[in-house]
Amino acid sequence: MTLPLLILLTVVGLALLWLASDQFVIGASALARRLGVSPLAVGVVVMGFGTSAPELVVSAVAALSGSPEVGIGNVVGSNLANLTLVLGVAAFMAPLAVSSKTLRREVVLAVGATIAFAVAIQGGLERWEGALLLALLVAALTLLLRGGKRVSVGNEVVSSATPTQEGGVTISLSREVVRTVVSLILIVAGADLLVRGALGIADIAGLSGGFVGVTIVALGTSLPELATAIAAGRRGETSLIVGNLLGSNLFNGLAVGGAVLLLSPGPLEAANLTGIGASAMVAAALLALVFMRTGYRVGRREGALLMLGYLAVLPLLW
Repeated sequence: MTLPLLILLTVVGLALLWLASDQFVIGASALARRLGVSPLAVGVVVMGFGTSAPELVVSAVAALSGSPEVGIGNVVGSNLANLTLVLGVAAFMAPLAVSSKTLRREVVLAVGATIAFAVAIQGGLERWEGALLLALLVAALTLLLRGGKRVSVGNEVVSSATPTQEGGVTISLSREVVRTVVSLILIVAGADLLVRGALGIADIAGLSGGFVGVTIVALGTSLPELATAIAAGRRGETSLIVGNLLGSNLFNGLAVGGAVLLLSPGPLEAANLTGIGASAMVAAALLALVFMRTGYRVGRREGALLMLGYLAVLPLLW
């Protein structure tokens, strides 16, 4: 493709991400209230998986194409960006409250998934390690879904068969399901266009696969998280922001990472990813945990530090 066409793909993909993410937040938060499931649980499971879909598709295609370093770099870069750049931007816009329950379960699982993936990519890629990561994903989702059961209204569980009222407005289950699914499809489509354009531009510039994966591709596939976080922040859905980022890192490390290891085992010729990249990813997860434990919130000062940390690490991954 020509450079102008690649730039057009990138711009169209970015526009789709921004437009669809706002509707995705509306649908996901409405479904949470409609079904009696906590917004945090929806953020972790539904939105976390949904916004990680671009990472999964891009990394799987890269692995099948014989470029596992692009897929591994995508996971490393996305997880790093989520808990530095995206969390930092969201917290800088509006301080994010974090419950003690979240710190005991969702944060621990997300940090654990990040560490497990970092360990798995050391010394090459093995299929059994990929299978182990996927098994850990099943265990983590079981814990999360058990913790996100329906809540009761009085002595009755909210029914899923009839519309409910929220601030005088009827919440239709079918309408919100359609809204959420369609917007999710558009998010994935937008991310695909964006990544195609970015990869083409990077190829013309002569950049390495690992660096492209950890920077351009990772930023491209992390834009759904960024766009969703900004949209959720505007609507005051701070639980969805935290849940989305934690869920995304959980799926990236275990689902996406497991898929790459299963599809493309063998040596990994990318010392910057397994060394500095993996270390920075784990450090970002632990730093975010520390910030969340400080007063059970991530404030504007912490958000600024996280953003600066991301910018400081990027040159080291060249």
